Amino acid sequence: MTDSTHDPMDMPNIILPRDGAESLKRAKAAAQIIADNRGSDIVILDLRKLTYAFDYFVIATGKSNRQLHAISDSIDEYFEKELKEKKVSTEGYRNGRWVLCDYGDVVVHIFDSETRDYFRLEDLWGSAERVEFTPAILD
Repeated sequence: MTDSTHDPMDMPNIILPRDGAESLKRAKAAAQIIADNRGSDIVILDLRKLTYAFDYFVIATGKSNRQLHAISDSIDEYFEKELKEKKVSTEGYRNGRWVLCDYGDVVVHIFDSETRDYFRLEDLWGSAERVEFTPAILD
């Protein structure tokens, strides 16, 4: 008989719970990177009272496939270099109409405008609290 107990640190796909304040900082950092890359209509939704799967959604719109990729790549670079973290998964990068970047506690959705209007995530998660976010102006 094998031992059925596992150390969570030995399991790469297990996301350990984070401090809510730390998750919020990460969500706001992703939102700022989106703003720095000229993404628009940035929304941060606090989902902690609605699901245990993640803490925050960051939702934004880009104008082109190229811009969606640039935003996604910039967020990845920041999370890897500055936070020493890699994302759990990416969806939609090849298609370029909706890129989903899953960082465990924070999930970033970058849409083209047509796809965002179609899926309407803000309405789907309408009972989520919106987090106030004002992008910093860079010189």
